[in-house]
Amino acid sequence: MVTPDSTKKKILLLTPHLTFGGAERVFHDHGEAFARRGHQVTECLFDQKVIAFPTQNALVSLDVPARPGVPGKLRTFWERVRRTGQIKKATSAQVCISHLEGADYLNLLSKGPERVILCIHNSKRHDPNIRGAVGWLRRTILMPQLYQRADKIVCVSRDLRQELLDTFGLPPEKVVTINNFFDVEGIARKSREALPPAEEELFATRPVLLASGRLGPEKNQLALLPVLAELHRRGQTATRLVLLGDGPVRPQLLARCRELGLRAWQAEDGQPFGPDYDVYFLGFQTNPFRYLARATVSLLPSLTEGFPMALCESMACRVPVASADCPTGPREILAPQTPASQYAAAPEWAEFGLLLPILTPGPGLPAAVSVWADSLSTLLADPELRRRYVAKAHERVQDFAPDRIMQQWEAVL
Repeated sequence: MVTPDSTKKKILLLTPHLTFGGAERVFHDHGEAFARRGHQVTECLFDQKVIAFPTQNALVSLDVPARPGVPGKLRTFWERVRRTGQIKKATSAQVCISHLEGADYLNLLSKGPERVILCIHNSKRHDPNIRGAVGWLRRTILMPQLYQRADKIVCVSRDLRQELLDTFGLPPEKVVTINNFFDVEGIARKSREALPPAEEELFATRPVLLASGRLGPEKNQLALLPVLAELHRRGQTATRLVLLGDGPVRPQLLARCRELGLRAWQAEDGQPFGPDYDVYFLGFQTNPFRYLARATVSLLPSLTEGFPMALCESMACRVPVASADCPTGPREILAPQTPASQYAAAPEWAEFGLLLPILTPGPGLPAAVSVWADSLSTLLADPELRRRYVAKAHERVQDFAPDRIMQQWEAVL
């Protein structure tokens, strides 16, 4: 007679959607990792309109369409809560792990005998989308009250954990930190794939600054354009900026390029790719690593993060990184021995990368732009410094290997 392994669980993973986002990518990676470790995994979405990350696990959806107006939205919400409970019962879920706030509410309000775990990816204190009356309701009523009902809350960075404790008064024993993991060997393998010849020429013949991520307000790519313009003004006209990803801010970025006199290339214009543009909009790439690995310096200009995957992926690609010291994640990654309360007011040449003041929009932006331009000039002009940071970055990213991180998740299960 074979005795079932009690350490293997029936796990339901819940998230609103599987579009091209960092949290969605983590959701997908966790699903694969749990399955490889012998757990029975079902992935549940609000709907299946877009599946950016296909899965080998069972995939179900709530199939409760959104309705307009306040009464319609309330009806949709409660039907989704009910449907989540039904799926938990149908899958005999022993553990339900939700990713992103909307899924957290459904997980908590449908709670039964299963263990309810929330995975927190983003700042609740600094998120610019939590605003107005609804934002006040979320931040002061819904999250503080409902999050108390979770069996465990997993934050992807140490600073997010402290933020939840300070903001919502949650019991410290209920909230833990487990960083995201990265397949360093897989990233390295993909980074060696060739680029089209014209793109290879750009990276081989020009200093290239690269930023990877959704083109959204919180990612703050707009602030990189005056940094590039300042570098050019100082005579570094060969330096190029490559933006990987797409999003709602692209039209503003293109308009700002025109204002600053920066020549922008995007495939939609029908112009041949060449090395004589200043800014390149390469859109979403299924393999961003082959671009990251060829960059001179990888940049993270974000106003807020959770645990920035693009930063660690650059480090895994053996590229020196320069990051805004924004909440939360960059300091934990690049200067882990420093206190979470510390923020860079000047360039901080940290152990594993360069931390810089946040490029906050407003009257202080020109001063921050000058600091970034000074620091990047130094980094671009010093190959030995870049080599040292490459070695240190690759050393640091080993701390986020899958086995090490998944052992921590097993303890939570």
